[in-house]
Order: sequence, then structure tokens, then C-alpha cells
Amino acid sequence: MTMFNDAIGVLFEGFGLNCIIFSCTLLLALPLGLVITFGSMSKFAPLKWLSRTFVWIIRGTPLMLQIFVVLYAPGLLLDFPLKSRLTAVLVAFVINYAAYFSEIYRGGIESISKGQYEAGQVLGMTKAQIFFKVVLFQVVKRIMPAMSNEVITLVKDTSLARIVGVAEIIMCAERFTKQGLIWPLFSTGIYFLVFNGILTLLFGYIENKLNYYRG
Repeated sequence: MTMFNDAIGVLFEGFGLNCIIFSCTLLLALPLGLVITFGSMSKFAPLKWLSRTFVWIIRGTPLMLQIFVVLYAPGLLLDFPLKSRLTAVLVAFVINYAAYFSEIYRGGIESISKGQYEAGQVLGMTKAQIFFKVVLFQVVKRIMPAMSNEVITLVKDTSLARIVGVAEIIMCAERFTKQGLIWPLFSTGIYFLVFNGILTLLFGYIENKLNYYRG
């Protein structure tokens, strides 16, 4: 019984790190992705192609590789090693998911017809007013399914932190597997299933709330 309680406590502690990675990534990647979107849609050609090249590189390489690059490249190239492995993981996750979010944003923005922009201009609205008062809410509704899928993927991807020694839940479970206990490793699936189940219900609720807007 003592071993069971110890295992549950360690698993909760490990999953706490998964939640930290998830929360920080979402908090920083969502706005950063919007900035990248504006860059990739810019009429200033160098900024546009720089943003799109950045997104192409990030989307075209594995997140695992990006974690290694963020962790080791500063020390090897700039003589400025990162002392915190968790920081390296967070930086890699934020960069990776910002690139993916930016493409979702771009697809949503470009799906809005030009007629709505023109109608806003006829009414004397500025570009900022058109975007925030006319376009934004339509974009949010259209990108919600893709965003929910990406957020749920993020929950599962947090387990990749273990490759650089960050003690997330699966790495914690492996410690008990080495002691002959297999159930802690399988029980990690329950943590992820419950978390993703809550997120699925949350996004379903949000989508239902947005159904009134059928622009």
C-alpha cells in the first residue's frame, strides 16, 4: 500500500510538470502565432518570406530535434549554455506550436471574403476596426476545430520533455517499471485521457456557443 501511495504521489508530481509545459506553451504560443501570421501575410516581401521560411523549417522538422537544438545550440555556438532543461523544453514547445498556430490563423483569416473588408471600408472603419470587430469573431469560429485538435496534440507532446531529462509523468512511471511495477506506466494513459476528455468537452462547449454566428 505504501508503494501504491508513493507511486500515485510521484505520478501526480510528474503530471504537474506536463501541465506546466502545456499551460506555458499555450499562453505564449497563441499570441506569438498571431504575430507570425501577420508577418507571413505582410505586403513587405522580406518579412513575408522570412516568416514563411521560419514556419516551413519548424513544421518540417521533428519537435524532438528542436528540443535538442534549443538545449545544446546556445552552449555550442554562442558559449551561453542553458542551465535549465525545463526552460529549453518550454522555448522549443513555444516556437513549435506558434508556427503551427500561425498557419491555422492564416487559413482562418484568408477564408473571410474580401467583400466584408470592403463593406467595412465603405462604413468608414479603419483596418484595425474591421479586423477586430468584423473579421476576428468569424475567424475564431472557423479555426476552433483545428485549434482544439492542436491543443489536444500538445497535451500528448508534453511527454517528449523526458528526452532531455525533464521528469514528466511517463519518465516518473518508468522509475517504478525498473522496480518491477508495470501499472504506473499504463496508468499514465488515464491522466492523459482524463485531461484530453476535459479539453474535448470544453472545446465542444465553445463550438456550441459559437454556433449562433453563421457568417
